[in-house]
Amino acid sequence: MRRYKAAAIIIIIHGLIEISGFFAVLPIWFGAEPSPLIPFDPPSLEVLIGGVIWAALRIISGIGLLKGYKWAFVLALINCVLAISAMFEIMPFGLMDATLGGAALILMLTQYFGKQKLVEDKVQ
Repeated sequence: MRRYKAAAIIIIIHGLIEISGFFAVLPIWFGAEPSPLIPFDPPSLEVLIGGVIWAALRIISGIGLLKGYKWAFVLALINCVLAISAMFEIMPFGLMDATLGGAALILMLTQYFGKQKLVEDKVQ
């Protein structure tokens, strides 16, 4: 159960980071001067809203995983796989998504499957 809890914490932190990115870029949409520390154009509003929805799903799955719900395990699994597969589409932020999603995915799968092997050894 410890690995599920660690994965849930990573997933919740990942969701909070994604939401903080929304709030960091949001003032630019209301006319604030972009910071020289941000070396890229702000993403479109659709991308920002999509990120908030994805972050909410991450936080919900992380909280559900902490409580031990099976649906949360499946939702977290889907979120992690999507984060890894979308890595190249959302560079440079995809590196963070793949790192956090990959770590949570490994923790969840190693907890779920344990030391099971693909083919069980037959005792003779």
